[in-house]
Amino acid sequence: MRIVLLGYMGSGKTTVGKTLATDVDIDFIDLDDYIENSEGLSVAEIFASKGEIYFRKKEGEYLKMILSDKDNFVLSTGGGTPCYGDNMNAILEGTANVFYLKVSIKELTERLLKEKEHRPLIKNIADTDLPDFIGKHLFERTLFYERAHHNVYCDNKTSEKITNEIKKLLV
Repeated sequence: MRIVLLGYMGSGKTTVGKTLATDVDIDFIDLDDYIENSEGLSVAEIFASKGEIYFRKKEGEYLKMILSDKDNFVLSTGGGTPCYGDNMNAILEGTANVFYLKVSIKELTERLLKEKEHRPLIKNIADTDLPDFIGKHLFERTLFYERAHHNVYCDNKTSEKITNEIKKLLV
């Protein structure tokens, strides 16, 4: 079984992914962690030293490698993964279990304000500008996210509740 989780940063892909993988007894793979381990650099270091184009190219390569070489996993993608190259097509061709963890701008803002220092993309954005930043990104990315087989609404839900909703939808 292959399960892929999509969504904006802070949507809970890693938290839900770990819970789901444990519940269905398969491996959990975080794509950013996979890239970091393979490249020997953090995502932030890759962006700083080699640039976003290099990162996006490698991200697509590692995504396709996972989808072609592995079975029985829950994969948590990066927030931008589905939006570059033909990544979304590769994801949809790789499994019938693609889930968009959909979270409102308000809730994403509340979540991300608590962890801004650990998020290079938003670290230097003023707190008051964060909702507009998130809204702009969601506007650009929703077209990709909503191609997932299932939209799972996550506002005010625990990771366990979200996991149970996903398990009912697995094919």
